[in-house]
Amino acid sequence: MENAVPAAEVPALMQQAHAWLASHPVLPLPGAGDTLGRWRQLAQLGARDLCLAKVLEAHHDAGAILQELQAPPLAAGQLAAVWAAEGPAATLAFDAHRSTLTGTKPWCSGAGWVDTALVTVRTDGQCRLYRADLRGARIQCDVQDWPATGMGRIPSATAHFDQVPAVEVGTADAYLQRPGFWHGGAGIAACWYGAATALAEPLRRSAKAAEPGVAAGLLGQVDMTLAACAALLRELADLIDAAPTHAHMTEVVRVRSVVERSCVQTLDLVARALGPGPMCMDPDHARRWSDLTVFIRQSHADRDWQQLGMDCHREGRAWTL
Repeated sequence: MENAVPAAEVPALMQQAHAWLASHPVLPLPGAGDTLGRWRQLAQLGARDLCLAKVLEAHHDAGAILQELQAPPLAAGQLAAVWAAEGPAATLAFDAHRSTLTGTKPWCSGAGWVDTALVTVRTDGQCRLYRADLRGARIQCDVQDWPATGMGRIPSATAHFDQVPAVEVGTADAYLQRPGFWHGGAGIAACWYGAATALAEPLRRSAKAAEPGVAAGLLGQVDMTLAACAALLRELADLIDAAPTHAHMTEVVRVRSVVERSCVQTLDLVARALGPGPMCMDPDHARRWSDLTVFIRQSHADRDWQQLGMDCHREGRAWTL
């Protein structure tokens, strides 16, 4: 099955993505002085539609990667993705003689719909990054393997490449070693944060929260957790802008972990306050609820907490103001 699709069959999500890019062709680059402005726009997208946010965050991440690795920028009107999942299912290989990619790559969000993708390939223990031209390329997508309800409108299919034209971007391991690898990870957290604020809106507007009682107390807890997230995101944005050549890995892992926990708490607190009604009778709320539940699992959860703990112990870090 070829990647080219008749315009009438392009899903509404991709039409929305192209429409958004027409009015927002670029975002501030991470570490270029307005990282917070970048994350604010990603948070706004997360509040609007997490599937749309996933498509556009990946597109803008691809643009930042190309900039950081001193590669040619994306062409106007192109929609890009970043496919970097590894594991036994990843059999993708680059043929240097033909300059093509052949093999299988799992977890390819937007496969079949994007114009270009930055794709990682493991070779002799090293991570290499390739820019694949998917316009008219031979790529088959196993979308039937995506029965998800959450994030269901942006299938993360297993993609099978058959001599897809590609060029290498940067040197071996440069994709992982650049500071922007971590800065981009914090951008994902901004999307989560935006969705959590939108999920909390029905509770914030509820008449139940206007007077002493359970709903007001639960809204107070939502306010505490979301305000803490916003403070950490602002602090990290300033830190990245002040020292853009540093990865700030520990700080990024902390922010992602705190935002992920905040999202889980918000999901619980709003449900406790309002009951099942919004989840069952408000389609936008129900979709956002389901999408966020899946999307935050892109975090590394307990592994990240372990890393934070080991870093804290090794560095003898003290908690001071």
